[in-house]
Amino acid sequence: MSLPVSRRTFIGASGVAAATVVLPSISPAIILRGAIRPAAVSSSNGLPAVLRAMELVLEGTDTLDAAIEGVKIQELDPSDNSVGYGGLPNEDGVVQLDASCMHGPTRRAGAVAALEGIKTPSEVARLVLKYTDHVMLVGEGAKRFALSYGFKEEDLLTPESRQLWIRWRANRGADDDWLNVPENEPLPTRPTGTINLNVVNPKGEISSVTTTSGLAWKIPGRAGDSPIIGAGQYTDNDVGAAGSTGRGEANITACGGFLTVEGMRRGLKPTDACLETLKRVVQLTPPRLLQNGRPSFNISFYAVNKRGDLGSASIYPATFAAHDGRVGALRDTAYLYPRRA
Repeated sequence: MSLPVSRRTFIGASGVAAATVVLPSISPAIILRGAIRPAAVSSSNGLPAVLRAMELVLEGTDTLDAAIEGVKIQELDPSDNSVGYGGLPNEDGVVQLDASCMHGPTRRAGAVAALEGIKTPSEVARLVLKYTDHVMLVGEGAKRFALSYGFKEEDLLTPESRQLWIRWRANRGADDDWLNVPENEPLPTRPTGTINLNVVNPKGEISSVTTTSGLAWKIPGRAGDSPIIGAGQYTDNDVGAAGSTGRGEANITACGGFLTVEGMRRGLKPTDACLETLKRVVQLTPPRLLQNGRPSFNISFYAVNKRGDLGSASIYPATFAAHDGRVGALRDTAYLYPRRA
């Protein structure tokens, strides 16, 4: 026969039971044996970035600081119209930049999205990581935050990127009020471009950063995967880091950066982890973006594990930049399909 239990007794007993609950822990990483080698892996436009980052890492610079100094080369390069200064604008002709970063040793992250007027969003993302209890700042608030730290507001359009936008605007609709570019003049394509950089130093400390001007001619306010922690990039200092370039929406829905790192946690080599994530991306692709069962877009993943093994894979053949601690060079990615549908 059960004894009557008062409300006070019940709550007290429940508290004791709750106090003894053991929360599930994260699965431990596969132990990687062998010496740690410094390494850096990046998108194909990141060869100068991996060279600079590795130079700094070997001098003892923190991995996140080294990575950001690397990607800043492209952010400040007006000839790279996919990142930073000179990046292609949204449909209103305004350049809006996204970036995120993670610092493995401190397990912290920072990001900015739809940032206007600041050439180096990677640096602003690092400030969010370092000086706030937030992870992401967006739009006007992100710009005010950057200005409060002494950044100068500037026009991010170059004459080239402005002209590309003007020509796109003139040809976006047959019935609008803009005169079309003459047929003998090639129309600008709608590029997507980003730089992701993942770095490990000789002590096995890891960081990652991704920065972009996003999809050209995008709807104002659109943010892709680059500022999303776990999509555009992800770092676990016990395992490795990974990031992506390509169609941001496809990566967001797959949580690609996180999923690739989790693949390495289970023991997959970096390239194999990238390939596994790509299969998930294909599985999640909506029918309207498939041609003969294959995606109509490309996307690439880049990964490095704690030991310094690195790799990359894409849906269709591409190249990536890598530094194995001895030499930096462009390499061919692994891929799912030999050519586009």
